[in-house]
Amino acid sequence: MRKQEVRTGREAGQGHGTGSPAEQVKALMDLLAGKGSQGSQAPQALDRTPDAPLGPCSNDSRIQRHRKALLSKVGGGPELGGPWHRLASLLLVEGLTDLQLREHDFTQVEATRGGGHPARTVALDRLFLPLSRVSVPPRVSITIGVAGMGKTTLVRHFVRLWAHGQVGKDFSLVLPLTFRDLNTHEKLCADRLICSVFPHVGEPSLAVAVPARALLILDGLDECRTPLDFSNTVACTDPKKEIPVDHLITNIIRGNLFPEVSIWITSRPSASGQIPGGLVDRMTEIRGFNEEEIKVCLEQMFPEDQALLGWMLSQVQADRALYLMCTVPAFCRLTGMALGHLWRSRTGPQDAELWPPRTLCELYSWYFRMALSGEGQEKGKASPRIEQVAHGGRKMVGTLGRLAFHGLLKKKYVFYEQDMKAFGVDLALLQGAPCSCFLQREETLASSVAYCFTHLSLQEFVAAAYYYGASRRAIFDLFTESGVSWPRLGFLTHFRSAAQRAMQAEDGRLDVFLRFLSGLLSPRVNALLAGSLLAQGEHQAYRTQVAELLQGCLRPDAAVCARAINVLHCLHELQHTELARSVEEAMESGALARLTGPAHRAALAYLLQVSDACAQEANLSLSLSQGVLQSLLPQLLYCRKLRLDTNQFQDPVMELLGSVLSGKDCRIQKISLAENQISNKGAKALARSLLVNRSLTSLDLRGNSIGPQGAKALADALKINRTLTSLSLQGNTVRDDGARSMAEALASNRTLSMLHLQKNSIGPMGAQRMADALKQNRSLKELMFSSNSIGDGGAKALAEALKVNQGLESLDLQSNSISDAGVAALMGALCTNQTLLSLSLRENSISPEGAQAIAHALCANSTLKNLDLTANLLHDQGARAIAVAVRENRTLTSLHLQENAIGDDGACAVARALKVNTALTALYLQVASIGASGAQVLGEALAVNRTLEILDLRGNAIGVAGAKALANALKVNSSLRRLNLQENSLGMDGAICIATALSGNHRLQHINLQGNHIGDSGARMISEAIKTNAPTCTVEM
Repeated sequence: MRKQEVRTGREAGQGHGTGSPAEQVKALMDLLAGKGSQGSQAPQALDRTPDAPLGPCSNDSRIQRHRKALLSKVGGGPELGGPWHRLASLLLVEGLTDLQLREHDFTQVEATRGGGHPARTVALDRLFLPLSRVSVPPRVSITIGVAGMGKTTLVRHFVRLWAHGQVGKDFSLVLPLTFRDLNTHEKLCADRLICSVFPHVGEPSLAVAVPARALLILDGLDECRTPLDFSNTVACTDPKKEIPVDHLITNIIRGNLFPEVSIWITSRPSASGQIPGGLVDRMTEIRGFNEEEIKVCLEQMFPEDQALLGWMLSQVQADRALYLMCTVPAFCRLTGMALGHLWRSRTGPQDAELWPPRTLCELYSWYFRMALSGEGQEKGKASPRIEQVAHGGRKMVGTLGRLAFHGLLKKKYVFYEQDMKAFGVDLALLQGAPCSCFLQREETLASSVAYCFTHLSLQEFVAAAYYYGASRRAIFDLFTESGVSWPRLGFLTHFRSAAQRAMQAEDGRLDVFLRFLSGLLSPRVNALLAGSLLAQGEHQAYRTQVAELLQGCLRPDAAVCARAINVLHCLHELQHTELARSVEEAMESGALARLTGPAHRAALAYLLQVSDACAQEANLSLSLSQGVLQSLLPQLLYCRKLRLDTNQFQDPVMELLGSVLSGKDCRIQKISLAENQISNKGAKALARSLLVNRSLTSLDLRGNSIGPQGAKALADALKINRTLTSLSLQGNTVRDDGARSMAEALASNRTLSMLHLQKNSIGPMGAQRMADALKQNRSLKELMFSSNSIGDGGAKALAEALKVNQGLESLDLQSNSISDAGVAALMGALCTNQTLLSLSLRENSISPEGAQAIAHALCANSTLKNLDLTANLLHDQGARAIAVAVRENRTLTSLHLQENAIGDDGACAVARALKVNTALTALYLQVASIGASGAQVLGEALAVNRTLEILDLRGNAIGVAGAKALANALKVNSSLRRLNLQENSLGMDGAICIATALSGNHRLQHINLQGNHIGDSGARMISEAIKTNAPTCTVEM
């Protein structure tokens, strides 16, 4: 365990005859073991009373009573709100990210697209156990989750399971406390803290010695009234000394009090940053809903209305922003209630124009209407009249609004009766149905009552509604609670003040408040709340000016911050979307490069978060300058796939991107930097980031200027990196030295599965090094080595590797000056290799002699599926040899023989093979000197073949006679899907023969007849024939 920090001094509060904490623990352990009367170390202050006997049996009975008391407190089953199995495991995280520490919960969900890092999980029943045989149980554990994620639900679930003996079996006691309870005390001592939740131990002095395997749960650190200050809190080791509650909690976490007790704290992410990382042994995070769990949650809410459920799911799936927020269980439930009310209350065409909700404020307006309508109130009560609804809405906002608003300013989310009185809240009004939809009441252990909004966003909505109404009549700054400030007259002045405050709040706590405030000026929201909260049409006087005011907040800062993106969210709530729409259109048309102003940059950052297209892949190729990229760096962190091709980026930009990839927050999985101007220095910057990055799986550096030194830096990073699976260095100049470095990395790397080294001036020595690595490596699946100059020597080295390698599935050796000798070696390896699925030898120097070796290998090999022999020197003799092997082979599915001058004789040999082969699905014979006679025998083969799906005869000369032969085959063939007869001198007659033959063929999906001198009239006739005979077939002419 971690070494405990104990400060000494007068303020430490030394124990009065109670012994050291270790002695206290030992005494109680002896006590529980039945040794209470024998040990001399027992605490002298224990009172033996008839009601509190100290034998082991009585202690067991106390614990049983404690379990029953906990069960009565937490209830016997899961609450409504989502799939229960979600809480069966938690995500293990390594500390907090900057986003979690600094930003609003909504921003965290939006920026991360509702998901986090791929992380290990820990089962709930192993939450407080060692993770390995050599580790120890954690003493201080923290579980984080944004507001509404289910932290309190998780605690109750754990306590319930522990009381039933299903989890935490190592703990003899579980002591659950909430900060809502602790806030009711000014000062408290440690033993009173324990006895408040475990009264069955008798006198408080017994609680001085809590059993070593006790768990103290502190739920809701974000609701703590006083922030914890670990720097200035004096240590205290006396469990009887009363000290301020925040000091007490600080000392317990430090281990000055109850050092052997396990501590479990739950908190929103930003508040958990109060606890120094060095004091935290384990941090976990509650994951949000996935798509299936959102569906289950809504099904639980509306089990009997399938029409409503189907409509609701379609709305959530159609709106990406709404879907992301629904990954938060509490928000998902709130959304379900609002959409359910909308569905049931749709009556006339006026309401139909206002649904479905397009913005967050519209959704909450429907929820507000639901609350005011009394939906869900007791049966038999009359629905409220319109006048009552209007009066109730304004009264509720007036009652709760000021409380909500000033609570936001002070980061106060739990309120007590004294708070209610201070803000003039009528407690009687809180009993009504409307208020109960917004505020929940909870009894605390101190017999007082705590109130909080059912979700943080509801507090923000009510606060915005209050501010909206108050700012129309206030003459002083509403943010100054005393009311003393320079006079501020008019709504726009107050809105400007709110916008400035929100932009200045570094923690983003006013972001969503400002969104709601902007949304209240939306025409649709005005129509929804007219009469109940807003005056009809009052938004019209301010909407345009507010939009200009918001856009004026977008300043040319070095980086687009979260506050600037929130301005775009505000404009969306205002339904003023011109700025975002113009940038989105520029992205789609490739004209983004001309939009470089601060407003456009903010809009681009906003779209990177909310756009469906950007969610799949953020394509910023041909678009960005270094300055624009630099301003977008904070937002690029959360793009899953990022394309930055052809942007003329140089090495300084790689330094910037390296800092992004090195960030703890980084979520980038695939990044393409092809066709830029990256040299060795830039590659080294990227390599440094790979040493720490844990998200990137694919890095594309095609077409840059990376040499051997840059390749070495990347290779050294691969020796440590355990996430990258694909690396492309195609079109660089890594040469043999760079290939040697990559080979050294492959000898130890176990995650890289794709390596592209085409066009890198690699010779036989580089190939030899790579072959040596392949003899050891078992993870590489695809090696692209084309357009180098490895020659027969390199081919022979790779052949030796293939004899022992059991992982490689695809090998590309196109354009490598390989002749028959090299091919013979490779084919010898194929006779024994059982893993290679694809081999490309196109554009080498393989003659009929090499074809004989290929044929021999095809007869022996039973795994190869794709063989590419394009543009060699096979001629008809080579084709005949390979065709004989194809007759016997039962695994090859794709064969490329194009540009080999196989002629009609070679085509005839291949056709004979097709008559008996049952495996081949794709045959490529482009530019192969095939004439009419070759086409005729191919047609005869197609008439009987039942497996070929693709036949490509482009660039031959089959003529009309060949076309007729193929047409006859098409009438009976049932397998062919694609046929390419481009540039085959068919003429109009030949093309018409093919088209009319399709009347009996309903399987062909695509046919290419381009370059056949068909003419316009012939093209029209063929189009009509194909439209009539084969309407599902696509024809290119």
